[in-house]
Amino acid sequence: MATKLQAGVTALVVMIAGVATAQAQEAKTRDQVKAELQEAIRTGDIAAPGDSGLTMRELWPSRYPAPSAAVARTRDQVKAEYADAVRTGETYVNGERGLKANEADPSRYPAKPQVAGKTREQVKAELAEAVRSGDIYVGEAAMKANDLWPSRYESATHIYAGH
Repeated sequence: MATKLQAGVTALVVMIAGVATAQAQEAKTRDQVKAELQEAIRTGDIAAPGDSGLTMRELWPSRYPAPSAAVARTRDQVKAEYADAVRTGETYVNGERGLKANEADPSRYPAKPQVAGKTREQVKAELAEAVRSGDIYVGEAAMKANDLWPSRYESATHIYAGH
């Protein structure tokens, strides 16, 4: 009984993490993805075949155009960026904790602007819709429920798709 409960809790945590990850990613159109793929192929920024872990450009640099050089900043621009980082506490403090100054002592620096997020009710509604439609990842299969068991979710898809 305890293992079933643990498995259920684990599945729920994985499901919530999958929904949060999907929400964090920007949605791209099919045309945008195709354009990005064509650009990656043109510049050689795609994985080469085999187990080398290198890109096509790294294996055969003469076949691809040279990458564009980054625009250099002037000394004054770098100084201004550093001064701004010091003012806002974005520089790292000494020590082994790896904290920025505004994290180590937040009262000494201006507050960071808060980004408006979704309300708890909105997130719960999205999760309920994902569970209802099977648009959630289940188990270790890395597949969505509606892909694993399409017959369970056909009626819900047809009802809401207007079929």
